[in-house]
Amino acid sequence: MSDTGKDVDRVGDGTRAVRAGLPEPVKHEPTLPGPVFAAHFHLPGEVTGPYAYGRDDNPTWTLLERAIGELEAPGRDDVETLVFASGMAAISSVLFSQLRAGDAVVLPSDGYQALPLVRSQLEAYGIEVRTAPTGGDAQLEVLDGARLLWIESPSNPGLDVCDIRRLAGAAHAKGALVAVDNTLATPLGQRPLELGADFSVASGTKQLTGHGDLLLGYVTGRDSEAMAAVRRWRKIVGAISGPMEAWLAHRSIATLQLRVDRQNATALAVAEALRQRPEVSGLRHPGLPEDPAHKVAAQQMRRYGCVVSFTLPTRARAERFLEALHLVEDATSFGGVRSTAERRGRWGGDPVPEGFIRMSVGAEDPEDLVADVLRALDESAD
Repeated sequence: MSDTGKDVDRVGDGTRAVRAGLPEPVKHEPTLPGPVFAAHFHLPGEVTGPYAYGRDDNPTWTLLERAIGELEAPGRDDVETLVFASGMAAISSVLFSQLRAGDAVVLPSDGYQALPLVRSQLEAYGIEVRTAPTGGDAQLEVLDGARLLWIESPSNPGLDVCDIRRLAGAAHAKGALVAVDNTLATPLGQRPLELGADFSVASGTKQLTGHGDLLLGYVTGRDSEAMAAVRRWRKIVGAISGPMEAWLAHRSIATLQLRVDRQNATALAVAEALRQRPEVSGLRHPGLPEDPAHKVAAQQMRRYGCVVSFTLPTRARAERFLEALHLVEDATSFGGVRSTAERRGRWGGDPVPEGFIRMSVGAEDPEDLVADVLRALDESAD
């Protein structure tokens, strides 16, 4: 079978990741077929079958979409997954396919820095945009009359968490759809559809594929009518993944559990080391027992993520720290096997202090990475 068999709910995450989306075995054929490069397919007579034109569908996408669906909603046949050219393409597909002029949408005020750009475009189309912070389930206060609730938990870059099940229940009671940006958690960290969401949306650019060498996004949804609208939006806009990127993504998913477990454990070790440093403030990681988000995160997350955020006293100190690191690249994005960190204030789109650092922990040996971070803190001191 293409999934892990009839006992799909009883296998481990590693087994599921390794087997996800594979086709039925055929003698002399590869286990994972190579990418299909085709703008068009043979199509004599009437238009029937799944593959006609490369903007509509591709066999390589089909296998990847099946794999992601098996991770986001194992054992369920009533969900559909669609892949996109990037995470923002996936986000846009949900927002612009589900909302009309006169609708209201609730976005997180502390979410991904591109959301303010999205807000401007939504408002230009006559859509009311309301915002509230992720923490404390504050979005509940602005739900009345909304068509769609957009949740980002954990939030990027502040790592706040909300009670997804609670918000989803409240939103549905008020007639709103619910979408959860699951990028930071990955399907191995939490499954938004099981928590009541209608859509799980993510950037596969990040930890899902984990090597920092491709752009990808996806939407997994459980409502066939809503997903048909998302598919139609993808067709209209043409925000499609290339077959090579889709194949690389599927190949990379096989190591997802190995990478996630290593990176998450090391991220917690880094966070524990940072909390001993007097120059560090605002330390956040949902896996820390004292973190404000830990109680809620522990109820809905199975893994806490590979990102740690913290603040150093000044912009200059943060820049010296980043320059002193040997094993951590100064780069944006997160989730890769090589650790990265950046001073988020340099982009100008996040409401964070000048010395705020977002660090993405990679797959290096934990003791080496912790030592590098502590040494860089020492060397960057005034």
